[in-house]
Amino acid sequence: MSALVETWEKQLLAQAHAPWETFLRQEAELLMDKAQQQRAYLRCEAITREHSRTFSIASSLLPPEQRQAMHALYAFCRVSDDLVDRNPDNKAEMLADWRNRSMTGTPPEDDLVAWAWVDTRSRHRIPRQYAEQLLDGIATDLTKTRYDNFDDLAHYCYAVASTVGLMVMHIVGYEGKDAISYAVKLGVALQMTNILRDVGEDWRNGRLYLPQDELARFGLSEADIAQGTVDNRWRDFMRFQINRTRRLYAEALPGVGLLGRRGRFAVGAASELYQAILKDIEAHDYDVFTRRAHTRDLQKLALMPGIWWRSRSGKYPAHRVAHV
Repeated sequence: MSALVETWEKQLLAQAHAPWETFLRQEAELLMDKAQQQRAYLRCEAITREHSRTFSIASSLLPPEQRQAMHALYAFCRVSDDLVDRNPDNKAEMLADWRNRSMTGTPPEDDLVAWAWVDTRSRHRIPRQYAEQLLDGIATDLTKTRYDNFDDLAHYCYAVASTVGLMVMHIVGYEGKDAISYAVKLGVALQMTNILRDVGEDWRNGRLYLPQDELARFGLSEADIAQGTVDNRWRDFMRFQINRTRRLYAEALPGVGLLGRRGRFAVGAASELYQAILKDIEAHDYDVFTRRAHTRDLQKLALMPGIWWRSRSGKYPAHRVAHV
């Protein structure tokens, strides 16, 4: 962690610690027969494989029980997100219904993702408040489409991404509550990577997640976003955003060493492979309007030995901050 703790970080740490400190008992285990359990987790695995190559690769590095729990977590997040992003009508009602089904102890029999998720939450003693915070964050997309500043945006990143990291901690294991602060910062870094990659797509969906005050600082307006302008103003703005996001990764990744040994490689891989998206944005002249940045499978494969060594040794390079 850096010596200077930002205001947004202090506030997010308070949100993250509260569920951890108040979670005192394990929820009752579900009564699932083996066949139903297998169907539920296979459905989650299929959703993970279909929607996230990076998450699928990372989860494959885990032992079987943790791997299936990660699939359940991903599927829970994917279903939650899709209810807001892909349904044209009754989004609030559908999200509220999904909250009831996925957070109850006895989901509908035919809701395989909900069954797998509730089973995972019980087996790995995941505080339900983290899942509630995630759903609250996703629900904000129904009413909030602009963010005044980075502090404001960081709270959104916590809700939709840091909460996921905090739940992952309970699946792979961790060494004490010091791991929480790293998970919070890593979640903000991962979500900022999403935001920078998806500027064009989000704009077409009526949302702009970039801090309004920072756009103004670099002389940019929403008209520039609408036109997909890539000029020196935009390049400088994106360099600033990418530099801060890389700094967040650099400050968060040492926390991998506080996770359970069998989960370190998987979490390190998910984080570093995702961070590589920033390089692809740079390589294509910061054009996030006409293409979606990504990393190819061969690129991911080439990164894996270094990720394995860093996750085993806990040695992550210091990040040099470039000034804009």
